[in-house]
Amino acid sequence: MGKILVTRKIPDQFIEQLEQLGDVHMWDDEFEPMPRAQFLTELEDAEACFITLSEKIDKESIEHAKNVKIIANMAVGYDNIDVALANRNGIVITNTPNVLTETTAELGFTLMLTVARRIIEAQQYVQNGQWKSWGPYLLSGKDVHGSTLGIYGMGDIGRSFARRLQGFNTTILYHNRSRHEDAERQLNAQYVSFDELLERSDFVICTAPLTSETANKFDEKAFSKMKKDAIFINIGRGAIVDEEALVNALNNNEIGGCGLDVLREEPVRLDHPLLKMQNVVILPHIGSASVVTRDRMIQLCVDNIKAVLQGKAPETPVETK
Repeated sequence: MGKILVTRKIPDQFIEQLEQLGDVHMWDDEFEPMPRAQFLTELEDAEACFITLSEKIDKESIEHAKNVKIIANMAVGYDNIDVALANRNGIVITNTPNVLTETTAELGFTLMLTVARRIIEAQQYVQNGQWKSWGPYLLSGKDVHGSTLGIYGMGDIGRSFARRLQGFNTTILYHNRSRHEDAERQLNAQYVSFDELLERSDFVICTAPLTSETANKFDEKAFSKMKKDAIFINIGRGAIVDEEALVNALNNNEIGGCGLDVLREEPVRLDHPLLKMQNVVILPHIGSASVVTRDRMIQLCVDNIKAVLQGKAPETPVETK
């Protein structure tokens, strides 16, 4: 049996399954990534590899992965992987779609409500001993119900987010590379141009993947088109946002606030100006972080590795188009 490289500590029940397929070498740390040099060395005699977004699969990695048949990425997005180069070198790439859709949409909805109702500020207000009395507009926020909400990226997560708006009496706008007429029928969503979405929305939610088309989509021009009290939420990818433009938009009161589960550089550096803003909530990329969902993601990676090592087609391959 060949070597299976696992780059993060995962529960025993999954390791036991992989041990039926090969000799498992697991990096024994749940939170810190394997050092790059060690990762490259470990790849050299591996037959399969389980990775997270922290590991970059580029030309250098693939040159070391001479015997690797499959790289199973524990994420839906795969912008950390040069899929085309991997495929050309006979390496199957898989991801974990579908199993995390609902959990990620739920986190996005939670983040939106948290920013809109100023929950973090309110908690700090109490903890800091500032709650002495009451005033009519004390920590008053922004209603979601009755608002206009724009979703950029109407894929599975975008639709799941829109489903959660049913009953909130919202107007749902969306912009996507292509129209989804089923979403329009089922969710009463309106397809609009990107500019119209920005101009009309009280809340702008980004659920899009990172591509050449979406990179830096939310730039200075985009933020300038948004309402002065609009709230921006990003649960897509950090590089979709020009963070300098976002900081300027917040400092200049061009938008009302934002909630981010993803950033360009993760973990965020502690001197990042966004961390100093009261109207900003930043989370540590926990969109899919429920126990059940993370178990399902790992199991899908294991199932994909098992299929490929047994000469079968994986359940969720990523292929170049």
